[in-house]
Amino acid sequence: MSTDENIVAYAILVVEVGKEYEVAEQLRKIEGINEARVVYGEYDIVVRIEAKSIKDLERIVMTIRRTKGVLRSVTLIST
Repeated sequence: MSTDENIVAYAILVVEVGKEYEVAEQLRKIEGINEARVVYGEYDIVVRIEAKSIKDLERIVMTIRRTKGVLRSVTLIST
């Protein structure tokens, strides 16, 4: 990955029961989140992130973690 490319990452989230669509809507408002989809299975939401730097990615991930209703998150950085 060259330094002029955005960092692409995916966050998979567990959220409070019944809050999946509400949380996904809130996440879509965060700058750097391109997509937030409700899924079924072990995780509730998958989020696609594009960040300008690792520092920017950290800001986005911390914002996701602070979002009301998010219980647990795993972040996967793509190359």
